[in-house]
Amino acid sequence: MIPLRIKVEANADQPFVVRLRSFEFAVGEQSTEQMNPFEVALERVGPEGADYVGEGGPIRILGIDPSKVDGDVLLVNPRRGTADRLIRSASQHNTFLVTERCDQVCLMCSQPPKNHHVDLFPHFETAALLAPEGATIGISGGEPTLFKTQLFRFLERVLLARPDLSFHVLTNGQHFDLDDWEAMSRIDRGRVVWGIPLYSCDPAVHDEIVGKTGAHAQLLENLALMCRLGAQVELRTVLMRPNADWLPLLARFIISTLPFIRTWAVMQMENIGFGRMNWKTLFYDSSEGFDVVSRSIDLVRSRGIDAWLYNFPLCTVPEPYRHLAPATISDWKRAYREECDGCSLKARCGGFFEWHPANHGYSNLGAIQ
Repeated sequence: MIPLRIKVEANADQPFVVRLRSFEFAVGEQSTEQMNPFEVALERVGPEGADYVGEGGPIRILGIDPSKVDGDVLLVNPRRGTADRLIRSASQHNTFLVTERCDQVCLMCSQPPKNHHVDLFPHFETAALLAPEGATIGISGGEPTLFKTQLFRFLERVLLARPDLSFHVLTNGQHFDLDDWEAMSRIDRGRVVWGIPLYSCDPAVHDEIVGKTGAHAQLLENLALMCRLGAQVELRTVLMRPNADWLPLLARFIISTLPFIRTWAVMQMENIGFGRMNWKTLFYDSSEGFDVVSRSIDLVRSRGIDAWLYNFPLCTVPEPYRHLAPATISDWKRAYREECDGCSLKARCGGFFEWHPANHGYSNLGAIQ
């Protein structure tokens, strides 16, 4: 897997954000481009690590080739001797984990909630301003809108300063209300997509999956508010045994009640966190039972709503639907299996989650020639 946290040495007391410039600048030589105060340039590489220098002082990166982190934006924690790669310049999969707190306990949650929280929004703002041109940055949790005042200010400030950036925010949709109207109206709605889960048109099924009574009713109320705001909504449905049979009914519900959504994403679940604990009772083998998926996707797309398949290996998807299954698994947690060797679709397939079980998953796998 691609490491998201690396070892560093830095002479500082508090965490700070810095961008590594490994090759654009040669220390002591003239450059046509000026470094900003949040950048450091590679000075030397030795057996003890790669040394960088800049206005904020020296920093040493340990255990990784400088070419692998060139242009990366790090959140350095000098006391721990670690740095989180908030922005990997060569990746399209950069996400800020805003919090690990959440007010729902979803059966398949890959990031189980924790009570601990540290406000990192000032660091996230600095990192976003250092992102490559045209980047889309994910915002995730936990539940980011538990801290919606900070979130809205962050989005407003960054989007104003960087007209080229956009954001994709994952939220359970439980915490929007009319008091947010003014704050959300100041956010460039064309550059923020809100990824919001709806697991069933049946309130009891949805509420059981998220572990919160009344969640379905609150979600529909807030989706109506998002519609009035003109927000871009990507509706997300994780496919599981408890809701698979309901999927065609959910599709009908979407076209009749939620026709304003931008996208409907049907997603395969992830074998980690609560998903791993509940895998044998939740995982739905779409390689055998794709019919409920195809009928649902067809219905929604026939009404002009984009519908996509996220986290589906292409060999588990019938050929007519493979163009709807982009490579959505983040590069740092993507893996391929022995069955993928020699597959003609491997180059454009999203593969599997690194932790997908070898002995309890899709029954129909195999390289496509």
